[in-house]
Parts: sequence; structure tokens; C-alpha cells
Amino acid sequence: MSIKLGLPRALLYYEYMPLWKTFFESLGAQIVVSQKTNKSMFDQGAKYCVNEACLPLKIFHAHAASLREKADFIFIPRLRSIKRYEYICPKFTGLPDMIRSSIPDLPPIIDTEINLHKDKSKLMDAFFEAGSFFTADRGEIKSAYQKAVAEHKRYLAQMQKGSLVNDILERKETPQNGDLKIGVMGHMYNLYDEYANISVMKKLLQEKVKITTPEMISQEIIDKKAEQMPKKLFWSFARKLMGAAIYFTEKKNVDGVIYLMSFGCGIDSFIAELCERRLRKSGIPFCLLVLDEHSGQAGVNTRIEAFLDMLRWRRDDESYFSPYGKYLCLGKDPV
Repeated sequence: MSIKLGLPRALLYYEYMPLWKTFFESLGAQIVVSQKTNKSMFDQGAKYCVNEACLPLKIFHAHAASLREKADFIFIPRLRSIKRYEYICPKFTGLPDMIRSSIPDLPPIIDTEINLHKDKSKLMDAFFEAGSFFTADRGEIKSAYQKAVAEHKRYLAQMQKGSLVNDILERKETPQNGDLKIGVMGHMYNLYDEYANISVMKKLLQEKVKITTPEMISQEIIDKKAEQMPKKLFWSFARKLMGAAIYFTEKKNVDGVIYLMSFGCGIDSFIAELCERRLRKSGIPFCLLVLDEHSGQAGVNTRIEAFLDMLRWRRDDESYFSPYGKYLCLGKDPV
């Protein structure tokens, strides 16, 4: 009987799901993914997390708790760095320990450390460690790793062609037809968890909006644009978002930008501000939506609808009107 490996549908699930799934299935594991986030799951699982934690971290606790009796192991890698000389949020480093100490009666956690800060070759060592739970054959692990990397590259290519992440993971296609093109920015776990963002993506598609995200921009372009910052950004996710913001300002290929930020996120607290300043300076309208545990749909819908109405009005009737108060327009003549 194959080993059941649990994957929480949260945090970096949206970044690396195809890679992890391909790797472990190639070693004979049966992948068990937690269900999509819902209120019942969140209420039952978030109680295990400290109150001061951000919403994505509480959601992860809920998903880990939901796998308690469904898997033989749970995969929660200890992520320190995913790129040379860069780091990610320190909460990812301590995540396996947080889950162990907070949630009782969990199956064993595979907490392989991934730290590419100084040496990229350590990635292979991490896969050998994770794979050793399923086989002692290093050749088999290396073959599974190569398959996983190839699948990850296909995943990235699909995103860069304009596909939304959930559509790729669920093997469906959502046509994007609309008269506005909106850049939607934020960490992937904020953009694609429909409970966390109160279905912002679905709302935009219903409003006939074409969506573009940082994942649809090539890594090469992101890196090049991020280099324009006066100082190096040491947080990998921050560099990605800043590079995307600069790309939007230079290409002028979006009508506006919506930034989804988690309340209490230290990195977002200043990266959202830097992105907004860049976009404002280039004349691109900016809307910040702060996500927390409140699940009221009406307020979010109202803000999105008002933002889109403003963009359409500005385009159709007042194309010369500044979105940031340079002119006050009444009718057709600025005053």
C-alpha cells in the first residue's frame, strides 16, 4: 500500500504544487491535498494559531489540522531561501515547529530544509532528504527530481502565457474577455485562495476585466526591473512584486492595479507602499485591499465596483483627468 502524503492547500502550495506532486508521486506516494479553504475549516483550524499571526498563517494551520487523520505524513518544508542571497518571510522557516507545537495528534511532518542563500547545489540535497522517506535509491530520487523540475517549468510557462493559477491546477480554462485590463498584485496565497480574498478574482472576471498578475511576467523581466531599485531587495517575494510594479509603470499595459495585502504582514506593509508610489508617479490608478479575518463580501465588492467605474469613466469621458487630484473635473472642462 502506498504512503499517503498530505499537502496543505495554503501558502506556497500555489507556487510549487505541480513540482511537489510530481516528485512524490514519482516515488510512489499517494498525494492527499486538503480541501479548499472554507469558513468551517478556518474556524476549526485557526484556533490552533496565535492571534497575532497573519491570515495566511492561520489558514495554513487550518489546512494542516484538516489532514490530521487523512495522511501518513504531512509535507511542510522548512524554507529559508529560494534564491541566492535572498530570503523569504521568517515564518516559513519556523512553520514546521509552529505546526508541531500547536496542533495535537498530527502524523509525522517531513520538514526538509531548503536554503539556497549561498549554494544552489543544496537544492538537490533537500530533494534527496525528502525522497529518502519513500525510497533509499538515490537514482530513483534524482529521476523524480528531474521530472518534477520539468513539470514546474511547464507550470511557469502556462502562467506566463496568461493562465490563472487555479485554472492550471484545476485543469480548466477561464476565458478573459473584457474592456479593462487590471494588474492584480500580491503574494500568490493571497491571490488564489478564494476564502482569503473573498473571491476577488471571480468578481473581476464577472465584471468583464482582463487580469494580469506578476506570475504572468517572466522571471528574467522581474529580475531586470527590480534592479532599478536603489538598494537590493533581500526578500524574494518583495523583489517579485516590486519588479512587476516597475514593469507595469514602464509598459503602461494595465488600466489600473489592485494590490491584495494581508493585515499584519510586515513585508507587505512597506512593499505595498513602494509599489503604490511608483504606480501613482506614472499615473496608473491604484487600489489597496487589506485582507483579514472578516468575511464580509459587500464592502470588497463596493470598493472593486467603484474602482472599475472610475477607470471606465476616466477612459470614456475624462481621458485627461488625473486619478490623484491634479485636476478637479466637472463635466467636460477641468477647473
